[in-house]
Amino acid sequence: MPSDFALKTMNSVHRGLLKLTRGRAGWKFANMPVLELTTTGRKTGRPRSVMLTSPVREGDALVVVASRGGDDQHPAWFLNLRDNPDVEVAVQGGSAQRMKARVATAEERERLWPRITADYKNYADYQTKTSREIPLVLLEPAS
Repeated sequence: MPSDFALKTMNSVHRGLLKLTRGRAGWKFANMPVLELTTTGRKTGRPRSVMLTSPVREGDALVVVASRGGDDQHPAWFLNLRDNPDVEVAVQGGSAQRMKARVATAEERERLWPRITADYKNYADYQTKTSREIPLVLLEPAS
């Protein structure tokens, strides 16, 4: 599984690419849209940002996968938004928007997971590496 250092390094490189190209490159990865998710740190109370792919949309909601490469631990960003679902999301060509994060219900996951894994097999591979059910998170416009 990727170490915290490796994950943070990949995020830094990704941000560097976006900055270097002034946003012309880096908003797609493995044919998926990329977004920047900002959560509130559950321990620090400080903003924490991470670059994530969003393999599918569900209506107005962006869907992200809390896979952490198939690790047995949930990603820190997932733990943060589980404790505080008020997040900000930036997508290509836009400024950060306030959104609410929520874990997909069992029914939503049952419908969404096959769509995700049909197009992006790496997520199915990640699920085989861990005993935890990899959560799907819906990022919905804040009302």
